[in-house]
Amino acid sequence: MKPEPARLWAGSRERIFTVLPGTVLANFNNPRSENALLWNIIYPRAQPYLSLHSLLRLKHFWGSSSPDDVKDDQLIPYYWGYSQNGSRLHALDDVLNELDGSGPKTEIDLFLLGQRNIILVEAKHTSVFGRCMRYSSRRCPEIHPAEADESVCRYWEPGPANFVDALAFGSRPDYDAEEIPCYTHYQLARTFVIGKTLAEQLSRQFALWVFLPQKHWRVVEKTWMDFVDRVVDDHLWRWMRVISWEQIQTLPSR
Repeated sequence: MKPEPARLWAGSRERIFTVLPGTVLANFNNPRSENALLWNIIYPRAQPYLSLHSLLRLKHFWGSSSPDDVKDDQLIPYYWGYSQNGSRLHALDDVLNELDGSGPKTEIDLFLLGQRNIILVEAKHTSVFGRCMRYSSRRCPEIHPAEADESVCRYWEPGPANFVDALAFGSRPDYDAEEIPCYTHYQLARTFVIGKTLAEQLSRQFALWVFLPQKHWRVVEKTWMDFVDRVVDDHLWRWMRVISWEQIQTLPSR
């Protein structure tokens, strides 16, 4: 399986297209593909890297001011965990195995890896942030134990995958819970915990960013604002960003 030629503006001969999972490649051919949008905008501007300073100078929908003493960094893109030449991001699989367990592995859209920083990017086109499918299908171990395939949810158990070590999600959910943030913020929370753990493994500064169309910000703004209010570490909170694809496109292609 390969993306249709019309879906790629450049880089169709890169080795990455021989190693990407079928689920990622299939999305390229979707008319609303987030993967094609990501590749076509980032690839020509990241030859051979993106400048951290150039990204921090972009106008953003959400994000705090960058400290004046932030050093520039040459950020190498890893699309869905792979460089354009097909190499896998170091330590990523070990982190996924540790945090995701035996279930489906989290597919993060973009990693920007520098000498001092690692930025995980959630790319959006028309979709919203993903919610917990086990809860949606009434198989949550905490809320629907009779229908669940596990006795407890690992994201609430002590260990590296525990959401509440990094995010203020309150107490373990039950039938009487007025809100269930692990359901609402499932995708962002998994990405955040994976990025934080991976950054520790690689000795990098971690940041979680979102790239989306300008008109889509209002669709996800409320959910994003609730999520960032739950980030425990103030330093990590200050590194978070939401930037439009339109702003990314102002960066020069190389």
